[in-house]
Amino acid sequence: MLDQGGPREPSRGRVRKVFPGGNTAYGFYSFYDQIARPDANKIFVIKGGPGVGKSTFMRKIADTVRSAGYGVEYHCCSSDNDSLDGVYVPALDVALIDGTAPHVVDPKNPGAVDEIVHLGDYWDEAGMRGNRTEILALNREVGRLFRRAYAYLSAAKIFLDEVESYYQDTGALDRGGLHRVAMNLIEEVFGGSKSRARTPRDRHLFATAITPDGPVNYLDTIVGDLERHYIITGDDGTGKTTVISRVVDAALMRGFDIEVFHCALDPKKVDHVVVPELGVAVLNEVEPHFYPHQDGDTRIDTMQYVDTGIQEAYLGERTRAREMYREAFNQAVWFISKAKKTHDEMERYYVPNMDFDRIESRRREVESRIMSLAEERGSPPG
Repeated sequence: MLDQGGPREPSRGRVRKVFPGGNTAYGFYSFYDQIARPDANKIFVIKGGPGVGKSTFMRKIADTVRSAGYGVEYHCCSSDNDSLDGVYVPALDVALIDGTAPHVVDPKNPGAVDEIVHLGDYWDEAGMRGNRTEILALNREVGRLFRRAYAYLSAAKIFLDEVESYYQDTGALDRGGLHRVAMNLIEEVFGGSKSRARTPRDRHLFATAITPDGPVNYLDTIVGDLERHYIITGDDGTGKTTVISRVVDAALMRGFDIEVFHCALDPKKVDHVVVPELGVAVLNEVEPHFYPHQDGDTRIDTMQYVDTGIQEAYLGERTRAREMYREAFNQAVWFISKAKKTHDEMERYYVPNMDFDRIESRRREVESRIMSLAEERGSPPG
């Protein structure tokens, strides 16, 4: 007979995957200050070189926290598809963040909130100095490869801007129609919801990143559980970003907290916005981030506000600009992939000189402190 009186095991907490930084047309672009607020409950900043186990350190702790029923945000590395740059537990307001270059993170409130976990305390410096020449050479090569990648991403942006300009410069885009779309969407999203007399919080991250494997996104983990999805489709330059930016402004004016997800190539542009309190996501569906449609999703096609007759005369020019964009983009991905392989070579000089037993002991100590915070809080949410 089954024992139905004992305590139930908590279900594993859900996972969201985002990118706190990205390889962009402007170089490496960081939103690492958005992983957790400066007044968080606790922030562990993990320092150390390549191959010292920072990602494994964070992943193991995240797995334990999830097993206790708490949801976890995985902040993924844009330059290594298998690595984490951070972990955040919203219900506990606790974060672990990789604080090494290029996303240097230093404590803002040391002692009160932030604590440095320096995995460099557990390496054999004498052993690594024996490979000093090789490490320095590989580090220089990684830097060179990323500079080449960013040069090609900058070129890719120039050609994509050219693609977008045809709709604007030729007068083919009905701006009045787009204005009406934005106003109607704002009414549908916020209609019936009272404005909040408060200062809203806007959090900025990437949902998509340009990685060694090309563009990668985890949109399904970000918006899959939300009740309403508004998916805006249409060619580059047909006003999708403009409409979404209007929704961002409307949310903030009404006092709603939002999450803003920026374009992986041009982080000055907004791709998606989430209004958690309303269970709403407004998504820009265009290469490279396609979201599988679900029953009940609302689609808005901006191409209905384009005079295709005008555009036909410029099709050849626009097609060539798009080809040049893709060529530059693909070359950038090649350099990012090469940089990742070179970085992996550097790790082989660190791994043999690490005391992983002591690192594991330190990890268990940090994990125990986080789980003590969970016990103080009580049952996980949901």
